[in-house]
This record gives sequence, structure tokens and C-alpha cells, in this order.
Amino acid sequence: MSTPTAPSIRVLIVDDQMMVREGFSVLLNAMPGIEVVGEAVDGRQAVAQVAALRPDVVLMDIRMPELNGIEATREIVAADADAKVLVLTTFDLDEYVYQALRAGASGFLLKDASARQLADGVRVVAAGEALLAPTVTKRLINEFSKLAQTPRSPALARVGDLTERETEVLVLIAQGRSNAEIASHLVVAESTIKTHVSRILVKLGLRDRTQAAVFAYEARLVTPS
Repeated sequence: MSTPTAPSIRVLIVDDQMMVREGFSVLLNAMPGIEVVGEAVDGRQAVAQVAALRPDVVLMDIRMPELNGIEATREIVAADADAKVLVLTTFDLDEYVYQALRAGASGFLLKDASARQLADGVRVVAAGEALLAPTVTKRLINEFSKLAQTPRSPALARVGDLTERETEVLVLIAQGRSNAEIASHLVVAESTIKTHVSRILVKLGLRDRTQAAVFAYEARLVTPS
């Protein structure tokens, strides 16, 4: 009896440069378990394509005409809480990337990432994890959270609602650790960590791990080294 094949991860590529779209499309379609189902040339078209195609992951450029990647990301995640956006950027220290993470993106990749890094990033985000490379993301969030000397969201006032263990898990999320790594560090079952993460998101009014990580830095629970 054959084992059922897992469905492919459906990807929408959004970039105003045709060569970039075609290049990523070729790279991803060559990877097992990944299928590019559509392309969009700007943010406005991306919003429409997401509604029509319901991709698992959206690869989103930031600087585009009509509607930029930040606003497109905000509209996409507002319309579908399960939508997963992976931001593409040329520069790691980019204020627009930070804004995209706050808008609901699940992570970011540099455009010069290798084919394997691109595919791995798509798989990580599709699985519901945050794509937060610890070294780059800490520098990014540290640089731009300096601009937020006062709380920038009503959610920050709710940090006191967290238990001591939930706060500990939140800090580890911000350090870029996966559920499995957090479970190993705290010597508990991974299912227990998943429960903690779910409760953290509900209590803080956040949509995913990425926003939880941004929250932790902005609330000064974590100070990047």
C-alpha cells in the first residue's frame, strides 16, 4: 500500500521585476514539494491573487508601484489570518522590512539567498514557524525598535498578563528558537510549548510568532547583543 503524497506548498511570487519573478519561479518549481501557482507585479495585484489562488506562502517584494509590499502584507493578513507572507529584500538592515514584520509578515529573506535557503524559508513559513535568522533579525529589530522609546501598541500593556513561563517562552521565541528547541531548553514536551505559544498569542492579541518576537523586543523583554 503506497503512502499518500503530501500536497505541495503553493507559492505566489510578488515582484515588479520580471527577471526576479521568473528566476524564483524556476528555482522553486525545481524543488520537491513546492509549486509556484502564480505571480503578481505589484501589491494591488498580489492582494487580488491571494484572494483568488489562496497560496500557502506569498513571496513579497517591498518596493513596488501601486501598492507597496508593506501595505499589501497588511491587507492580505487582515483578510486572512492564516496567510503567510515571506518578505524579500536586498538589504538586511532595512526599515521597510521591520515595518513589514510589524504588519504581519512571517519573516524575511535576502534576494541573494541560495535556492536551498529560499526553499527552506518557504517550508519553514508554510509550517507556521517564524523565519527569524537570529543574527540578522536581532540587528534589524534592535536598530529600528530604538525608534519606539514608548509603547507603539496597546498590546504592550498586556505583557503583565503573561505567566512567568509564558514570558520565558516569549523570550526564547524572540531569540529565533523553534518549538522543538524551546522544549529541549526547558525540558518539557513540544506539545506543551505549542500550548504556551498559543496562549501568548491570544493574551497579547498577536497573529503569529514573528509578531511575538517583534513584541518582545519592543517591550524590552529582549535586548539584542
